[in-house]
Amino acid sequence: MSNVKVGINLEYVRHSDKSFEWAVEKAAKLGFEYVEPMVHWGRELLSAAGYFHSISLLSDPLYVRRICDENGVKISGLSAHSPLCKPDISTDYLRQAVRFAAECGAPVVNTDDGPKPAWTTEQEDLVLMKYVLNEVAAVAGPRNVWIGLETHGQYTCTPSALARVLELVPAASVGINFDTGNSFLSGNDPIEWLGQVIDRVVSLHAKDISQEAARLYRGKVRGMLGCACGDGVIDWRKVVAICKRAPREIVLSIECGSIEDAERSVHHLREVIG
Repeated sequence: MSNVKVGINLEYVRHSDKSFEWAVEKAAKLGFEYVEPMVHWGRELLSAAGYFHSISLLSDPLYVRRICDENGVKISGLSAHSPLCKPDISTDYLRQAVRFAAECGAPVVNTDDGPKPAWTTEQEDLVLMKYVLNEVAAVAGPRNVWIGLETHGQYTCTPSALARVLELVPAASVGINFDTGNSFLSGNDPIEWLGQVIDRVVSLHAKDISQEAARLYRGKVRGMLGCACGDGVIDWRKVVAICKRAPREIVLSIECGSIEDAERSVHHLREVIG
């Protein structure tokens, strides 16, 4: 059995005005093994009304597990992105996300460095991120939950920048959520970078970037929703080959912007994985 699995980030229904429950059921019908729900703090009107896919951290994590169990899918992780340079927001949010993940059965909580305060220096931002990561790691470690630091913001968008942030926390519970599309858009070679850090990767956002988007946006943005896997610039055979060397199971959590792209992606990646 391969240690590379295929999942879907529930952002694939972001533009479809559908609920968390609908998104999970549809993912199962499309043949996905894993889903990556997005969580939010407090009450969000569109989500509560069934027009958006995220689910509140104030809801019952066992409900999330039950919905996934009823549809025969597992949870690869939680999308809980929060600006690490803003500890007043991210510390408690991520700690609650970790507790939620432990109870609903998600092995990873994914986040990123996010937008920085306008008034802080780079050195100050490193101190702020160090505080947040160490506080969250102290909650995640005893619960066997990984923190997946995504290749996304200005402090994680290059190999050297990401390495510096990872050095801020000694805990083994902090790893990498490698985003293939984001790493490409930032101007890196995603295949080379992934090969360098595969031992630290705990989650992978399988994102492809169309030829047109690559021409227009590479070097200008650090992230965007992708096209269907196989329709863009990412070499998925090389990605999968590297992931098969990982010391743990890697779920390719597809991140795309439509149901149609999700369906094409799962067929392509399953063919590649073999």
